[in-house]
Amino acid sequence: MLAAKLLGHVGDVTRFPTEHHFASYTGTAPLDASSDKNTRHRLNTGGNRALNSVLHIIAVCQIREGGRGQDYYLRKITEGKTACGGPQALKRRLSNVVYRPLKRDRHTTFAAAA
Repeated sequence: MLAAKLLGHVGDVTRFPTEHHFASYTGTAPLDASSDKNTRHRLNTGGNRALNSVLHIIAVCQIREGGRGQDYYLRKITEGKTACGGPQALKRRLSNVVYRPLKRDRHTTFAAAA
């Protein structure tokens, strides 16, 4: 179900030139909220909310079930992220994890067809 929703909303992955563009589309890229000497970021409330929801469900499951996602989350918490900032960081990381195979498989499909 989540994979179908993800693929349906992403469509043609080649429209995202980089993983940063993809993260911005999914609403997982943090927005700069810096002023003067304070460097900070805030939650991006834009983007495709359905894709953000899919990444949120994956993040919550990974935090709860253990593994590399939970390890990354715990590392971010020990680095000083808040209880809300930890899952946000994991969602951004998951955005990259989802984007790379989509992009790779897209190039592989076109190479095989040619």
